[in-house]
Amino acid sequence: MELKYSQQEEIRNIKKLRELTKELPELCSTFFRGIEPRTSSRTRIAYAYDLKVFFQYLIDENPVYKDHKIRDFTPEEIEKVSVLDLEEYMEYLKYRPTASDTASSASQGILNGTRGIKRKIASLKSFYNYLYKDEIIHQNPAALVSLPKLREQDIIRMDTNEVADFLDEVESGNRLTKKQQQFHEKTALRDSAMMNLMLGTGIRVSECVGLNLSDVDFNNDGIHIHRKGGKEVTVYFGDEVESILREYVEMRKHLIPKSGSEDALFLSLQNKRIGVRAVENLVKKYAMTVTPGKHITPHKLRSTYGTNLYRETGDIYLVADVLGHNDVNTTKKHYAALEDERRRSARNKVHLRED
Repeated sequence: MELKYSQQEEIRNIKKLRELTKELPELCSTFFRGIEPRTSSRTRIAYAYDLKVFFQYLIDENPVYKDHKIRDFTPEEIEKVSVLDLEEYMEYLKYRPTASDTASSASQGILNGTRGIKRKIASLKSFYNYLYKDEIIHQNPAALVSLPKLREQDIIRMDTNEVADFLDEVESGNRLTKKQQQFHEKTALRDSAMMNLMLGTGIRVSECVGLNLSDVDFNNDGIHIHRKGGKEVTVYFGDEVESILREYVEMRKHLIPKSGSEDALFLSLQNKRIGVRAVENLVKKYAMTVTPGKHITPHKLRSTYGTNLYRETGDIYLVADVLGHNDVNTTKKHYAALEDERRRSARNKVHLRED
């Protein structure tokens, strides 16, 4: 029996994490096992990359560990890292050189903004917190380090007219280059179905590419998707999405997919299940023709849907549920400006005296 796309992805991630763990101190394996019930495999992989950067920094920049290998670090050495060491690490993360970097070729290094630094320090804090709570270490210097503050940024989303222009362009391809139009002739219906589906349901790009033909339920106008943490839910789509999706599914029945992609809903030109990166490139290609001033990604399509749903319903809990946010506070944070807009609009709704 063929495994579901989400199961195949999970197996790939588990294998990748095992490879990365071989390069890290042994107690990292304990950490990953401990946090497995409440984190996704992709999150643990991100932690593994972040921890590798930290231990390599200690070896490269701290004379105490200059003869160390990453695998050599013991719990005793990890708890002896000082708050000052961690603060210097934060400074280092602003710009960290690569092996080929020289003073005259700064472009070879890796530049991190506040958001990237905060993520890496948050990974480190999680690591130290787990070891401390599990009494593997008895000092927790990371608890004394403050995360850098992020400036509030407006959520980038498409306006209503931009959504219409975007979908028109996906359908027609009129503004694409001659070379792009050659590909567009073969993929227009597929691309229209994908973009309408993402803009009409708010699903993640990983959820979109993971869809199988059997996940589409036209009787109830819904799609069965696999959310983070393995949760399976049904997300419903409207009449506009149904129309283009029906047309695409009918065409899809006549394609001959490659082995392993027989059930995939959306196929690449090679008749394999389309990948996340390919969809990201498609969104970028079409969006640049109609919204060149905005950096539109599949996640921005999701934000656009969330914004439209909240404006129509005013129900932040419904938006959180449909988008698959585990914590409604995450949704509130993203749509705080819209909430304030609705509160202001309520100022004259209640009359103290009858006219």
